[in-house]
Amino acid sequence: MPDKVVMTLTFLGTGTSQGVPMIGCGCRVCRSADPRDSRLRTSALVEANGAALVIDAGPDFRAQMLRERVERVDAVLLTHEHTDHIGGLDDVRAFNYFMGCPMPVYAEERVLHALQGMFAYAFDKNKYPGAPEIERITIRAGQPFDVRGVRVTPIRAMHAQLPVLGFRVGGIAYVTDANFVSDESKLLLHGCSVLVVNALRREPHLSHFTLDEALRLIEEVKPRHACLTHASHQLGLYAEVQPTLPPNVTLAYDGLKVAVE
Repeated sequence: MPDKVVMTLTFLGTGTSQGVPMIGCGCRVCRSADPRDSRLRTSALVEANGAALVIDAGPDFRAQMLRERVERVDAVLLTHEHTDHIGGLDDVRAFNYFMGCPMPVYAEERVLHALQGMFAYAFDKNKYPGAPEIERITIRAGQPFDVRGVRVTPIRAMHAQLPVLGFRVGGIAYVTDANFVSDESKLLLHGCSVLVVNALRREPHLSHFTLDEALRLIEEVKPRHACLTHASHQLGLYAEVQPTLPPNVTLAYDGLKVAVE
């Protein structure tokens, strides 16, 4: 029998667009000494078959790469164009230098167009030496693609009125910044070993799943295990939230690593 392939999911960041602690806030979550309550902007690293894929590269991208000692990234997958998911792409320059090639960035056409606006200097015909080298690759929901032999399936979700992408990579399914997943998309999530889904807070929100809504999605999809991400300080202290969750659900925290066969 061939050896089982083990994938590793590392949570680079598990916080909201403002992170936790939030600037100017003195709540007990923002003042917590528990490192699991300190959350950088949401991002993840998936490693499989020798390939390293980063999902989203927000403003904390550099700090996340340094903390996890990441020396190679083969591609960046973008869920959508909000700043907390793309604002750190300038720092792919280091990988350009050490890997000797542009960084492949996979996203929907609308998102790639937004990159051109935010990082115009990176796409200028006569660009400044040392500007990031980004290879833009268009993807579409429901149409799988390969990165160094790793199959990735983009999955449609909705962030209020904004279409966003989740990703299925082997046994890992990742959905963040969403408050609606269609039945068609849920079929693509079924059978995963680990489902990652955003759970902003307990109170209703315009564009994010609440804790209860995330738990309902988990119950529908029935993964072996689920991890909650994109948590705000309003969700509460890790030490108080985690004991209230079902046995197969973990409130993810920065630096958490999950091995998946």
